[in-house]
Amino acid sequence: MTLKANTLKNNETLPLKQLFGLSVGAGFSVASIYYSQPIISLLSHAFHLKISEVGLVPTLTQIGYALGILFLVPLGDMVNRKKLIISKLIFLCAALWLCSLTSTFPNLLIMSLLIGILATSAQDIVLASTAITPPSQRGKSVGIVMTGLLSGILLSRVFSGIIGQFLGWAVIFQLAAASIMVLIIYFYFSLPTMPAQNTLTYKQIMGSLKPLWHQYPQLRQSVIAQGLLSVAFSAFWTTLAVFLSHHYGLGSATAGAFGLAGAAGAIAAPLAGGLSDRLGANKILLVSISVVIFSFIAMLFIPLLTIHIQIAFLVICVILFDFGINSSLVSHQTIVYSLKPEARGRLNSILFTFVFIGMAIGSAVGGYLYQHVGWNGVLVLAIVTPLIALIIRMKPIAHTQLA
Repeated sequence: MTLKANTLKNNETLPLKQLFGLSVGAGFSVASIYYSQPIISLLSHAFHLKISEVGLVPTLTQIGYALGILFLVPLGDMVNRKKLIISKLIFLCAALWLCSLTSTFPNLLIMSLLIGILATSAQDIVLASTAITPPSQRGKSVGIVMTGLLSGILLSRVFSGIIGQFLGWAVIFQLAAASIMVLIIYFYFSLPTMPAQNTLTYKQIMGSLKPLWHQYPQLRQSVIAQGLLSVAFSAFWTTLAVFLSHHYGLGSATAGAFGLAGAAGAIAAPLAGGLSDRLGANKILLVSISVVIFSFIAMLFIPLLTIHIQIAFLVICVILFDFGINSSLVSHQTIVYSLKPEARGRLNSILFTFVFIGMAIGSAVGGYLYQHVGWNGVLVLAIVTPLIALIIRMKPIAHTQLA
């Protein structure tokens, strides 16, 4: 069975081989924006800057990702999505390679912003899976592809931490560029042609974002809640490497290895997608967000444990909170993508713009809190923002329209 440009019939399924290819592609694409997080200390030494200053690197990368989602992802509703994916991957490959060659901090910041913008090819890949999947199986398919994307987010830290410690930070971006080149070749031969779903101009596409926002209260509820969860997610991962270094004397390789614990939480994606199809996304969301809150509260008690148990307990908390955040994201995607299929690119753009604004805020505020308040300040931020998200999700619309 080969992929077709149009959506499969309801009784057909997208081949697992094709879903796996899309999943891997999404993972390697999105990984580009997370390579810098475990190597903050390395970049600080390399460019002779404070941790708070080097924190601008992941912050700008995430801002770039938010900008790319807002201004580039909607193009998928008006152009051939295959051409869009391959074009962005070509420029992403170039940006990663140039990043590895930079010798000044301002140039590093510029390339970080560009990497973030172009790494939104990951979102185009996720949307490609929804365009060729029947509605009754969309949650499951999105979950499978999102497993790859989320694994890319977390395993990129493992790769970056280990390579950075033993080979230096520049080699990380050179190898990343090589991985994107492989993707370009793979998608050129494997992706189906996916023509535009409407004839709107770019101006009309962008002009329709505001009406979509006002039209769907489910959209507003979902993007604000997930944006708040993203603040907690990013604040934790941006400061983890520094925390492990200061409190346990551990290097970037160990910080990156925590991505393996987070990757275990990525199994939540297909599970949450399937359960959302059967039970309703809101039920899954209330449980998932509660797990996130509980996990960060538990981290506050780590100093009460013996030193030998502390790291193991932290690993368990990481697995739990990543499981909760990943489940929440897939459930929110299931809700948002079902609102208006022909506007899926724009709806996705709105959702992930908020997600990565939250990521950027989390990186910046997390770094500030760590430097001026300490690790507990980061944890309080990571508790409060999901708690607000849970309150938002518990509003009446969540029960009457989404359950």
